[in-house]
Amino acid sequence: MGVDDLRGVIERSSIDYSAVYPTVSEILKTVRIQGDAAVRDYTKKFDNLDIGSLRVPEAEVKRAYSACGPKIIRALKKAHRNIKAIHTVQHQGFDGDWMYDVERGVCVGERMSPIDSVGCYVPGGRAAYPSTVLMTVTPAKIAGVKRIVVVSPPKIPDIVLAACKIAGVDEIYQVGGAQAVAVLAYGTESIKRVSKIVGPGNKYVTAAKMMVYGKVDIDMPAGPSEILIIADKTANPSFIAADVLAQAEHDPNAQCVLVTDSKKIIDDVVANIKVESRLSEKRDLLHQSLDNFTIVMVKSIKDAVEFANQYAPEHLEIHTKNADGVQKKIKNAGAIFVGPYAPVAAGDYASGGNHVLPTGGAARFSSQLSVRDYMKSTSIQKITKEGLKKLAPTITALAEKEGLIEHARSVEKRLNT
Repeated sequence: MGVDDLRGVIERSSIDYSAVYPTVSEILKTVRIQGDAAVRDYTKKFDNLDIGSLRVPEAEVKRAYSACGPKIIRALKKAHRNIKAIHTVQHQGFDGDWMYDVERGVCVGERMSPIDSVGCYVPGGRAAYPSTVLMTVTPAKIAGVKRIVVVSPPKIPDIVLAACKIAGVDEIYQVGGAQAVAVLAYGTESIKRVSKIVGPGNKYVTAAKMMVYGKVDIDMPAGPSEILIIADKTANPSFIAADVLAQAEHDPNAQCVLVTDSKKIIDDVVANIKVESRLSEKRDLLHQSLDNFTIVMVKSIKDAVEFANQYAPEHLEIHTKNADGVQKKIKNAGAIFVGPYAPVAAGDYASGGNHVLPTGGAARFSSQLSVRDYMKSTSIQKITKEGLKKLAPTITALAEKEGLIEHARSVEKRLNT
């Protein structure tokens, strides 16, 4: 199968949010008008739980931290340390504030500053996700965000609360779903609104984020998680099978694609998957997810690279000879894992790279969550009378051409005074 024949695979279907828009719209409206009361009602309705205070008390966080035990705390701290180290280096890569003399009397520059506040959505449901806390909160702390809020469906697992404590979260609220997005976007009596919302969620959460964009900033719409694996005859099929199953256990919509020029690799990977999936405790979920497993046979690894760049996967693994050379040819991917000992699971938890990544082909134009996402730049322009005089002919000519006469006059008045 050639790359040109694979448009149907590349243009993969995305989640249709239209069916949930009415529900999400009603939730957003009700929370905006009724505040905390609406949040409690929706928590009762969707989470089947009556809660008092929305905010998780510090005593509960401390109890959860202790309850996790030394082994888990050590793991969280190590992951946090590595993530913090990577994002600190990333932050130091900024040039920071700068000014440039365009010409005498005209100095233009940029001032970098952190966003004032951010809300991090941490999913609940099938599992606990302390890694999402670390991945969303840590770069915000490095950027200098003063107020970091975490929201998550009740009852929040101990390990998630412990991760919040380690990462330095300022406020934690036991609110999930679209109502949590509404809280962050609009605020209520007990929860102040934020400037940006980040973190993955289900289709209701994603739809809500898309609907409040403009009132607040968001990171990116999150679709089903996905992996694309490029492999040649030198690859270890058991490693590839393990990584396909690891991807498939996310949820029934998880996307897995193997691209290879080796028929033997295909046969061996499929055989390994059949055996391992039958033995897995999650075999029912895996069998659903594996319906989305796609195998693409290409003539060469060059064709595999071309396909990968068109597909633009969230996660890309490279199991080939000269894997580093192959990765340098990849232009579109959320995160690239090079070589047989670089599984996606390493990036999900402990290597330090961020695991909040673009899905659904969005890696063609967007990037992983980073310190940059928590900062904004402000243009600084310093102009003297002499400098304005030099600019005046250009300004007035363009302003008059656009019919903005008062723009031109605002310059002329200064020069004639």
